[in-house]
Amino acid sequence: MATAKKIVVCGGNGFLGSRIYFKYSRSGEPTWSSITSSPNPPPWSHRVTWERADILSPKTYSPLLKNADFVVHSMGILLEADYKGVISGKESPISGLSRAFSATKAGSKNPLQRKQGEDLKSQEKDGQLTYELMNRDSAITLAQESNKENVGAFVYISAAGGAPVLPKRYIETKREAESTISSEFPRMRGIFIRPGFLYDNSRAFTIPMAAMTGMGAVFNSVTGGIFGGLMGAAGVKPLKADLVAEAVVEALDEESTKGPVETAEIESLAQKGWRKGML
Repeated sequence: MATAKKIVVCGGNGFLGSRIYFKYSRSGEPTWSSITSSPNPPPWSHRVTWERADILSPKTYSPLLKNADFVVHSMGILLEADYKGVISGKESPISGLSRAFSATKAGSKNPLQRKQGEDLKSQEKDGQLTYELMNRDSAITLAQESNKENVGAFVYISAAGGAPVLPKRYIETKREAESTISSEFPRMRGIFIRPGFLYDNSRAFTIPMAAMTGMGAVFNSVTGGIFGGLMGAAGVKPLKADLVAEAVVEALDEESTKGPVETAEIESLAQKGWRKGML
Protein backbone atom coordinates (compact mmCIF):
# COMPACT_ATOMS: atom_id res chain seq x y z
CA MET A 1 0.00 0.00 0.00
CA ALA A 2 1.43 3.38 -1.03
CA THR A 3 2.29 5.80 1.75
CA ALA A 4 0.37 9.06 1.62
CA LYS A 5 2.52 12.07 0.78
CA LYS A 6 2.10 15.64 1.96
CA ILE A 7 2.42 18.16 -0.85
CA VAL A 8 2.29 21.93 -0.32
CA VAL A 9 1.44 24.03 -3.38
CA CYS A 10 2.04 27.76 -3.10
CA GLY A 11 -0.33 29.21 -5.63
CA GLY A 12 -2.73 26.31 -5.25
CA ASN A 13 -5.73 28.48 -6.04
CA GLY A 14 -4.41 29.40 -9.46
CA PHE A 15 -4.80 28.14 -13.01
CA LEU A 16 -2.11 25.45 -12.76
CA GLY A 17 -1.78 25.05 -8.99
CA SER A 18 -5.37 23.94 -8.48
CA ARG A 19 -4.91 21.25 -11.13
CA ILE A 20 -1.82 19.93 -9.37
CA TYR A 21 -4.01 19.36 -6.31
CA PHE A 22 -6.55 17.57 -8.49
CA LYS A 23 -3.90 15.25 -9.95
CA TYR A 24 -2.04 13.90 -7.01
CA SER A 25 -2.01 31.17 -1.00
CA ARG A 26 -2.72 34.09 -0.21
CA SER A 27 -6.40 33.91 -0.97
CA GLY A 28 -6.95 30.35 0.21
CA GLU A 29 -9.59 28.37 -1.70
CA PRO A 30 -10.00 29.66 -5.26
CA THR A 31 -12.95 31.29 -6.94
CA TRP A 32 -13.83 28.19 -8.93
CA SER A 33 -15.53 30.00 -11.80
CA SER A 34 -12.21 31.67 -12.64
CA ILE A 35 -10.36 28.38 -13.18
CA THR A 36 -13.07 25.82 -14.02
CA SER A 37 -16.25 25.85 -16.04
CA SER A 38 -18.40 25.79 -12.87
CA PRO A 39 -18.70 28.12 -9.85
CA ASN A 40 -19.14 25.09 -7.57
CA PRO A 41 -16.20 23.33 -5.87
CA PRO A 42 -15.34 20.04 -7.59
CA PRO A 43 -15.63 16.89 -5.44
CA TRP A 44 -11.86 16.46 -5.04
CA SER A 45 -11.47 19.96 -3.51
CA HIS A 46 -12.82 18.74 -0.18
CA ARG A 47 -9.77 16.49 0.22
CA VAL A 48 -7.49 19.53 0.17
CA THR A 49 -6.68 21.82 3.09
CA TRP A 50 -6.83 25.38 1.81
CA GLU A 51 -4.71 27.90 3.72
CA ARG A 52 -4.18 31.63 3.40
CA ALA A 53 -0.58 32.79 3.23
CA ASP A 54 1.54 35.58 1.76
CA ILE A 55 4.39 34.39 -0.47
CA LEU A 56 6.34 37.51 0.54
CA SER A 57 5.97 36.73 4.25
CA PRO A 58 7.63 33.38 5.05
CA LYS A 59 6.30 33.33 8.60
CA THR A 60 2.77 32.99 7.21
CA TYR A 61 3.56 29.75 5.39
CA SER A 62 6.63 28.19 7.04
CA PRO A 63 4.52 26.27 9.63
CA LEU A 64 2.66 24.63 6.72
CA LEU A 65 5.92 23.15 5.42
CA LYS A 66 6.51 20.96 8.44
CA ASN A 67 6.50 17.26 7.53
CA ALA A 68 5.94 18.11 3.86
CA ASP A 69 7.36 15.64 1.36
CA PHE A 70 7.07 17.96 -1.64
CA VAL A 71 6.66 21.70 -2.19
CA VAL A 72 5.61 23.43 -5.42
CA HIS A 73 6.06 27.11 -6.29
CA SER A 74 3.29 27.81 -8.82
CA MET A 75 2.97 31.56 -8.90
CA GLY A 76 4.59 34.59 -10.43
CA ILE A 77 3.74 37.48 -12.74
CA LEU A 78 3.65 37.62 -16.52
CA LEU A 79 3.27 41.38 -16.84
CA GLU A 80 4.45 44.07 -14.44
CA ALA A 81 2.23 46.97 -13.41
CA ASP A 82 3.76 49.58 -15.74
CA TYR A 83 3.42 47.22 -18.73
CA LYS A 84 -0.22 46.63 -17.82
CA GLY A 85 -0.68 50.38 -17.45
CA VAL A 86 0.45 50.97 -21.03
CA ILE A 87 -1.92 48.29 -22.35
CA SER A 88 -4.86 49.70 -20.38
CA GLY A 89 -4.05 53.30 -21.30
CA LYS A 90 -3.37 54.36 -17.71
CA GLU A 91 0.27 55.14 -18.36
CA SER A 92 2.21 56.92 -21.06
CA PRO A 93 3.55 54.41 -23.61
CA ILE A 94 6.94 56.10 -23.59
CA SER A 95 7.47 56.15 -19.81
CA GLY A 96 5.68 52.86 -19.17
CA LEU A 97 7.48 50.81 -21.81
CA SER A 98 10.80 52.46 -20.98
CA ARG A 99 10.49 51.30 -17.42
CA ALA A 100 9.00 47.91 -18.30
CA PHE A 101 11.84 47.09 -20.70
CA SER A 102 14.62 48.51 -18.52
CA ALA A 103 17.63 46.22 -18.19
CA THR A 104 17.11 45.71 -14.47
CA LYS A 105 14.74 46.34 -11.61
CA ALA A 106 15.05 45.71 -7.92
CA GLY A 107 13.70 42.66 -6.22
CA SER A 108 13.95 42.30 -2.47
CA LYS A 109 17.15 42.40 -0.53
CA ASN A 110 19.15 39.23 -1.22
CA PRO A 111 16.73 36.55 0.04
CA LEU A 112 19.65 34.32 1.07
CA GLN A 113 20.79 37.03 3.50
CA ARG A 114 17.32 37.53 4.95
CA LYS A 115 17.02 37.55 8.73
CA GLN A 116 14.87 34.94 10.45
CA GLY A 117 11.22 35.92 10.08
CA GLU A 118 11.99 38.86 7.78
CA ASP A 119 9.52 39.55 4.98
CA LEU A 120 10.43 40.14 1.36
CA LYS A 121 9.88 43.76 0.37
CA SER A 122 10.11 45.41 -3.02
CA GLN A 123 13.11 47.69 -3.33
CA GLU A 124 11.43 49.72 -6.07
CA LYS A 125 10.56 53.23 -4.93
CA ASP A 126 6.85 52.68 -5.58
CA GLY A 127 6.84 49.19 -4.07
CA GLN A 128 6.10 47.58 -7.44
CA LEU A 129 5.88 43.80 -7.65
CA THR A 130 8.67 43.05 -10.11
CA TYR A 131 9.81 39.92 -11.90
CA GLU A 132 12.83 39.93 -9.60
CA LEU A 133 10.64 39.89 -6.52
CA MET A 134 7.86 37.53 -7.61
CA ASN A 135 9.45 35.19 -10.15
CA ARG A 136 12.87 34.93 -8.50
CA ASP A 137 13.10 35.99 -4.86
CA SER A 138 9.80 34.49 -3.69
CA ALA A 139 10.79 31.12 -5.20
CA ILE A 140 14.28 31.18 -3.69
CA THR A 141 12.85 32.02 -0.28
CA LEU A 142 10.23 29.27 -0.45
CA ALA A 143 12.98 26.82 -1.44
CA GLN A 144 15.11 28.04 1.46
CA GLU A 145 12.28 27.50 3.94
CA SER A 146 11.51 24.10 2.40
CA ASN A 147 15.13 23.04 2.69
CA LYS A 148 15.09 23.91 6.39
CA GLU A 149 12.20 21.48 6.83
CA ASN A 150 14.04 18.72 4.94
CA VAL A 151 11.52 18.65 2.11
CA GLY A 152 12.47 15.92 -0.35
CA ALA A 153 11.68 17.64 -3.65
CA PHE A 154 10.91 21.18 -4.75
CA VAL A 155 9.12 22.03 -8.00
CA TYR A 156 9.47 25.47 -9.53
CA ILE A 157 7.08 26.27 -12.37
CA SER A 158 9.40 28.06 -14.74
CA ALA A 159 8.90 28.76 -18.45
CA ALA A 160 10.16 27.52 -21.81
CA GLY A 161 11.28 30.99 -22.75
CA GLY A 162 10.32 34.62 -22.94
CA ALA A 163 8.58 36.22 -25.91
CA PRO A 164 9.14 39.26 -28.14
CA VAL A 165 6.35 41.12 -26.32
CA LEU A 166 7.79 40.50 -22.85
CA PRO A 167 10.76 42.20 -21.19
CA LYS A 168 13.89 39.99 -21.18
CA ARG A 169 13.85 40.12 -17.41
CA TYR A 170 10.81 37.83 -17.35
CA ILE A 171 12.77 34.77 -18.45
CA GLU A 172 16.06 35.96 -16.95
CA THR A 173 14.57 35.98 -13.45
CA LYS A 174 13.09 32.53 -14.02
CA ARG A 175 16.51 31.16 -14.95
CA GLU A 176 18.17 32.96 -12.03
CA ALA A 177 15.70 31.29 -9.65
CA GLU A 178 16.45 27.86 -11.15
CA SER A 179 20.21 28.38 -10.88
CA THR A 180 20.15 29.61 -7.30
CA ILE A 181 17.80 26.91 -6.04
CA SER A 182 19.91 24.23 -7.70
CA SER A 183 23.24 25.51 -6.37
CA GLU A 184 22.19 26.62 -2.89
CA PHE A 185 20.02 23.65 -1.92
CA PRO A 186 21.63 20.58 -3.55
CA ARG A 187 20.25 18.17 -0.93
CA MET A 188 16.71 18.92 -2.08
CA ARG A 189 15.73 17.51 -5.49
CA GLY A 190 15.00 20.59 -7.58
CA ILE A 191 12.62 20.16 -10.52
CA PHE A 192 12.16 23.07 -12.92
CA ILE A 193 9.11 22.63 -15.13
CA ARG A 194 9.44 24.69 -18.33
CA PRO A 195 6.13 24.72 -20.21
CA GLY A 196 5.23 27.03 -23.04
CA PHE A 197 1.82 28.70 -23.21
CA LEU A 198 -0.84 27.00 -21.04
CA TYR A 199 -4.46 26.71 -22.16
CA ASP A 200 -7.73 25.16 -21.02
CA ASN A 201 -11.38 25.27 -22.08
CA SER A 202 -12.29 26.85 -18.73
CA ARG A 203 -10.47 29.97 -19.88
CA ALA A 204 -11.91 30.59 -23.31
CA PHE A 205 -9.45 33.36 -24.20
CA THR A 206 -6.54 30.89 -23.95
CA ILE A 207 -7.80 28.74 -26.84
CA PRO A 208 -7.18 31.19 -29.73
CA MET A 209 -3.92 32.26 -28.09
CA ALA A 210 -2.84 28.61 -27.93
CA ALA A 211 -3.74 28.22 -31.60
CA MET A 212 -1.49 31.14 -32.54
CA THR A 213 1.32 29.81 -30.37
CA GLY A 214 0.86 26.40 -31.95
CA MET A 215 1.36 27.91 -35.41
CA GLY A 216 4.49 29.59 -34.11
CA ALA A 217 5.76 26.24 -32.87
CA VAL A 218 5.13 24.66 -36.27
CA PHE A 219 6.93 27.52 -38.01
CA ASN A 220 9.86 27.17 -35.61
CA SER A 221 10.04 23.45 -36.33
CA VAL A 222 9.82 23.84 -40.11
CA THR A 223 12.59 26.46 -40.12
CA GLY A 224 14.85 24.23 -38.06
CA GLY A 225 14.52 26.38 -34.96
CA ILE A 226 16.74 29.16 -36.31
CA PHE A 227 14.28 31.76 -35.02
CA GLY A 228 13.79 30.00 -31.69
CA GLY A 229 15.87 32.50 -29.76
CA LEU A 230 13.77 35.39 -31.05
CA MET A 231 10.40 33.69 -30.68
CA GLY A 232 10.99 32.30 -27.19
CA ALA A 233 7.89 30.64 -25.77
CA ALA A 234 5.93 31.80 -28.84
CA GLY A 235 7.81 29.11 -30.78
CA VAL A 236 7.15 26.33 -28.27
CA LYS A 237 4.23 23.92 -28.45
CA PRO A 238 1.37 25.08 -26.14
CA LEU A 239 0.26 22.60 -23.49
CA LYS A 240 -3.02 21.98 -21.74
CA ALA A 241 -2.87 22.92 -18.06
CA ASP A 242 -4.10 19.48 -16.94
CA LEU A 243 -1.27 17.81 -18.85
CA VAL A 244 1.37 19.95 -17.11
CA ALA A 245 -0.22 19.25 -13.73
CA GLU A 246 -0.08 15.52 -14.47
CA ALA A 247 3.61 15.89 -15.37
CA VAL A 248 4.36 17.73 -12.12
CA VAL A 249 2.86 14.94 -10.03
CA GLU A 250 4.70 12.26 -12.01
CA ALA A 251 7.98 14.19 -11.73
CA LEU A 252 7.64 14.27 -7.96
CA ASP A 253 6.93 10.55 -7.90
CA GLU A 254 9.84 9.68 -10.19
CA GLU A 255 13.02 10.19 -8.17
CA SER A 256 15.25 10.25 -11.24
CA THR A 257 13.57 13.44 -12.46
CA LYS A 258 15.46 16.60 -11.52
CA GLY A 259 16.68 19.82 -13.07
CA PRO A 260 15.03 21.48 -16.10
CA VAL A 261 12.05 19.63 -17.61
CA GLU A 262 11.32 20.78 -21.16
CA THR A 263 8.21 20.28 -23.31
CA ALA A 264 9.01 16.78 -24.63
CA GLU A 265 9.75 15.47 -21.13
CA ILE A 266 6.65 17.18 -19.73
CA GLU A 267 4.54 15.29 -22.27
CA SER A 268 6.37 12.03 -21.53
CA LEU A 269 5.86 12.38 -17.77
CA ALA A 270 2.19 13.20 -18.26
CA GLN A 271 1.76 10.12 -20.43
CA LYS A 272 3.34 7.93 -17.73
CA GLY A 273 1.02 9.43 -15.13
CA TRP A 274 -2.01 8.86 -17.34
CA ARG A 275 -1.08 5.22 -17.84
CA LYS A 276 -0.71 4.71 -14.11
CA GLY A 277 -4.15 6.19 -13.59
CA MET A 278 -5.62 3.72 -16.06
CA LEU A 279 -4.27 0.68 -14.20
